[in-house]
Amino acid sequence: MRSDPNADITGLLEAWSNGDPSALDKLAPLIGDDLHRIAKRHLDRERSGHSLQTTALVNEAYVRLVGTRNVHWKDRAHFFAFSAQLIRHILVDAARARRSRKRGGDIVKVSLDEALVVSDGRTADLVALDDALTALSAVDPRKAKMVELRFFGGLSVKETGGGSQRRSGYDLERLEAL
Repeated sequence: MRSDPNADITGLLEAWSNGDPSALDKLAPLIGDDLHRIAKRHLDRERSGHSLQTTALVNEAYVRLVGTRNVHWKDRAHFFAFSAQLIRHILVDAARARRSRKRGGDIVKVSLDEALVVSDGRTADLVALDDALTALSAVDPRKAKMVELRFFGGLSVKETGGGSQRRSGYDLERLEAL
């Protein structure tokens, strides 16, 4: 009989949090597909021709996750919510960098043929969404976290609590501390 992969992930996350480096080696193949799915969902919302590819985004997120210290992973949902937030920040940072003055500001280089069809609207949308979430977080951090988990994490209404204080034994206040 096969074991529950969700329980395996949770157990390995706990072991990793407790300092077991071999747990990370066992965890990597179990989380790769889910991280790839989260990254793809984010990139599908980006402008076409985005400079980051799904695998590169997953790799960047993985490097940052491995470097994360002092986080005790409560369960699989906690890990993937954190991962989705991390991927969002990577994309927002990339969008802001594209718009920065030292990189030419809002100037986009395109061929004459492309000039009729190229739009940088999705990058602006992502930055605007991040700004809106930051503003909402100042007013109501819990609601901002719920939006982030639903939109970026791909979690269901039930998984985010659907208005309740707790979901599946997972405390949303725990995320607010991150």
